[in-house]
Amino acid sequence: MADKPNKLAFLSMQAPAGYVAGLGRGASGFTTRADIGPARLPAAPTTGGPSAPKGDDDADDGAADDDGGDDDEGRFQDPENETGLFAGAVYEKDDEEADRIWEAVDAKMDQRRRKFRDARDREERERARADKPQVQAQFADLKRGLSSVTEDEWAALADPGSATGKRRKAAAKREARNTRSFAISDTILVANRDRNAVESALTQDQMNTADGIASLAEIGEARNKIFSHQLDQASSSSSSALSGTATSIDPKGYLTELSSSVIKTDAEIGDIAKARTLLDSVIKTNPRHAPGWIAAARVEEVAGKMSSARKIISQGCEHCPRSEDIWLEAARLNTTDNAKVILARSIQHVSTSVNIWLKAVELESDPESKKRVLRKSLEYIPHSVKLWKELVNLEENPEDARILLSGAVAAVPMSIELWLALARLSPPNDAKKVLNEARKTIPTSHEIWIAAARLLEETEGDEGKVDKTVAAAVKALKKAGVQLSREQWFQEAESVENDGSPLTCAAIVKATIELDLDEQDRRAVWVEEAQSALERGCVQVARSILAYTLREFPDRPAIWLSAVALEQAHGTRDAVEALLERAVASCAQAEELWLLYAREKSTAGDIPGARGVLIRAFDANIGSERISLAAAQLEADSGQLVAAGKLLERARSEVGTARVWMKSALLERDFGSPQRALELVDAAVAKFPKHDKLYMMGGQLKRTVATDAAQGIRDAREYYARGVRNCPTSIPLWILASRLEEEAGLVIRARALLEKARMHAPSAAIWSESIAVEHRAGSNSQARTLLSRALQDLPSSGQLWALAVAFEPRTGRKTKMADALKKTADDSRVLTVVAQQFALESKIPQARKWFHRAVAADPDNADAWAAWYRFESQQANQDQISQLLDAFLKANPRHGTTWQPIAKDPANKSLSKHDLLRKAAAQITPLS
Repeated sequence: MADKPNKLAFLSMQAPAGYVAGLGRGASGFTTRADIGPARLPAAPTTGGPSAPKGDDDADDGAADDDGGDDDEGRFQDPENETGLFAGAVYEKDDEEADRIWEAVDAKMDQRRRKFRDARDREERERARADKPQVQAQFADLKRGLSSVTEDEWAALADPGSATGKRRKAAAKREARNTRSFAISDTILVANRDRNAVESALTQDQMNTADGIASLAEIGEARNKIFSHQLDQASSSSSSALSGTATSIDPKGYLTELSSSVIKTDAEIGDIAKARTLLDSVIKTNPRHAPGWIAAARVEEVAGKMSSARKIISQGCEHCPRSEDIWLEAARLNTTDNAKVILARSIQHVSTSVNIWLKAVELESDPESKKRVLRKSLEYIPHSVKLWKELVNLEENPEDARILLSGAVAAVPMSIELWLALARLSPPNDAKKVLNEARKTIPTSHEIWIAAARLLEETEGDEGKVDKTVAAAVKALKKAGVQLSREQWFQEAESVENDGSPLTCAAIVKATIELDLDEQDRRAVWVEEAQSALERGCVQVARSILAYTLREFPDRPAIWLSAVALEQAHGTRDAVEALLERAVASCAQAEELWLLYAREKSTAGDIPGARGVLIRAFDANIGSERISLAAAQLEADSGQLVAAGKLLERARSEVGTARVWMKSALLERDFGSPQRALELVDAAVAKFPKHDKLYMMGGQLKRTVATDAAQGIRDAREYYARGVRNCPTSIPLWILASRLEEEAGLVIRARALLEKARMHAPSAAIWSESIAVEHRAGSNSQARTLLSRALQDLPSSGQLWALAVAFEPRTGRKTKMADALKKTADDSRVLTVVAQQFALESKIPQARKWFHRAVAADPDNADAWAAWYRFESQQANQDQISQLLDAFLKANPRHGTTWQPIAKDPANKSLSKHDLLRKAAAQITPLS
């Protein structure tokens, strides 16, 4: 049974806020000093400091202070000062709410007073500016007048200063420089004094060297060595000075001796002497230290004393016979015959050193001697893979090498390299046995499995067997506890592809492509890995990854397009068509795949095949605009104009889009029926009044069918006016309307149209056309003004910066080009202008480099290609022109201010890409 609750437990709880005992029975609450605390802050206790009163009755004085201290402080406090009045009171919720209310009131009052305060501050600032104006404000009116100064007036301004004053100042400076005197430093005087002095004491370095020597005898010995060294230096210098011209120099071999001799400075000689002394101490202190002997010998070698070096290293071999390095150093310092003897002695002490045996093989000159030394070495070190490999490499007969490798794998069964080498030298049947034996001996080696798969590929060429072998390899390695990651397997696949085994490469990709991947990440990761492999040049790896991806995701058109692009670049036409057939069968609704398939057939000259593909495409995509237009274009290109017209007529009734109507009008216009084309355009405009290209085509057709030029201009003007009313954001339509007025001689109307266009569709093309209009009208100053305004509105436009560089005089173009490159982030048009500037300065390599950068920044900019072609044509370099044309055809650019009117002109319809590029290059305006 649960315990009963304690009814009196609430008596021990804290009373709620604002609670008054007995209030419900009629009792009234009251508050005492104990509830709210003292009215004022207590006075700080005084300590016996310097200002405390001193007397005999300190205790009594303290008691008196305690009794009446509060009354005294309250007597002298300001009654209006309420600071700390309730410092000891309890801060409750109603106090917090009161403070918040008063803060809101203060903020409201401050907001009300702010406008008066701001007005007062503004008046004070204006009064201060009127009393004390700034210097730049005083000259503001004069600076505004500078805007009317022309460039000729600026150029006519004289340079500041006076030439006479400059000459007088220059003469005064020369006179002051000639009469000036300087105090010579004490360092120079001391150096001149001690130049020819003879030192009679040790230097600090020599003293430091002497401090490290233990006994007095060694100190004296070191001192004698240093002194003798100084005497040798002095004697050599004095003998050369006294000899004069009487020298014993062989005049025939003088230059040869100079080229072969190494001249050492005093510092180097001193360093060698110091190192010799220190190393002498090292080898005496610890004669069993081999590096000390080697260092001492090398010091003597550097000093040119080979006999001393050989003597020292020989002593080192006696003291350190177990050191491999010291024997190798001794062999290096001696002649070949002596080195053989030294290495033969070393075998008695370090017979298991592979490096010593290899050095001995290197010293032999004929192959038989090398083989003899290697066979002897294998008697001492039968488990050395290096020695076995060297011996096998010396064998010229493959059968003898195979026999040696059989012994090698028996002696070193865990060497993968020896097993693989034996398998390569063996016949196919024996190679299989060798690899099976190797796989049993080393079950953790993936290299042996890959070699087995490659052997199957080379001997049988069966893709299924290769796939099974690689899949079994992955399982066996996993069972053996060795599991490679996907990255490692793909690296092996790339290596196998580079070795020429595509089936094994594909098998590795198939068996390992799904390792360490989540289900939802597979497609994205595989596509990315295929792209990365293709960038590294591993085509087969990328092809295998995409093939597996398409097997798992056959309904993805983007993956099919990537695979087709790979085959187009690295495969055959049959492989491309087979892949496209699979693609359209898997993604029948993908119009891009059908069009690509038809284009591939048409490019190969198979017009009936392309026509059949488009028929199938139209059946799978009824009402498709792109397929209908592609079918009509195919018939038009093949000369079947009637069939093309019927297809377009059917498309107008079934599809009925603005693009179909426009293509129908284009077909009629290009093949000699401008009146029929105009009728189609009129009908299309009634259906699609917001399609700007219809108005552009209608205006051009109006001028074509007009009886006279004036009537054609009036009709075209009316068409363009309707167009800009219905399509006010169409930039090409505004430009065509402006050029029509300019062609009619109405530059003012052209300028007004472009100003109106900037209001509706502000863009770099509109600004550029406005600047070109002013430039063609001969108003260069107005053109510069417009260019400045345009750059203010569009500071990062490459088209405008290219114009700014072209308008700049040649002397200031470098600065302008630097600003343009900084503002536009390597825009293709700016890069083209920079290249043209280098070509103008006859800097051919720099110009070619910048043209390459321009087309790389935007391969679709045909104007950059045309400018480059113009440059290469001027250089008459046929190799560069052919490379440029190949890159141009591969890029297939379609946009450009100069290119598009040429490419869309009906008169140029039969021209090739090369001819169009040549015509565009002829119209490119070069820098001057």
